[in-house]
Amino acid sequence: MVTPEHVLTYWLDEVGPKGWYNGGSELDQQVRDKFEPTWTQAQEGACGLWLTSPIGALGYIILMDQFPRNMFRDQAAAFASDQSARAATKVAIEKDWDLKLPEPARQFFYLPLMHSENLIDQDRAVRLIATRMSDSDSHLRHARAHRTVIRQFGRFPYRNAALGRKTTNAEAEWLSDGGYKLALDEVDDVTKAKEGE
Repeated sequence: MVTPEHVLTYWLDEVGPKGWYNGGSELDQQVRDKFEPTWTQAQEGACGLWLTSPIGALGYIILMDQFPRNMFRDQAAAFASDQSARAATKVAIEKDWDLKLPEPARQFFYLPLMHSENLIDQDRAVRLIATRMSDSDSHLRHARAHRTVIRQFGRFPYRNAALGRKTTNAEAEWLSDGGYKLALDEVDDVTKAKEGE
């Protein structure tokens, strides 16, 4: 049976930052092979005991937030357990469990909020990364970019195809002009302007 420790050892130690941000089809298949049955069980409520400790909660959050994005890339199922991940994240943060784990592992407590299509969650993600991570620059840049997209569209347009949503003309134009890179550029411009004040 898979445990939170299995999840953390695999994701934090075996995969590591290079795989987190530059994974491909091989990693996606590996995650499916190792964890899809556990993810399915968690969807059915079988991993509730994981949510009783900081390590267990982080394992649960990675299982429900990160792994589906690998297992079901470009499919609606990639986002199917986002709500469960967000709920676990909010409870863990309320208990300060995120502060009990070191960086870079700590960032995974905040990503379900960054992945949310809710502006309040986006604001909270930015705030938490800014105040609870010492090495926050790159993470903060991406958190602000995610928030920029939600401020502009109220959702992530690059999920539309997977979720069967109709893309608006404004979203289509944004996507064809660079999409997420435009949001990053906007964040960078604001940061440079503030530094120049």
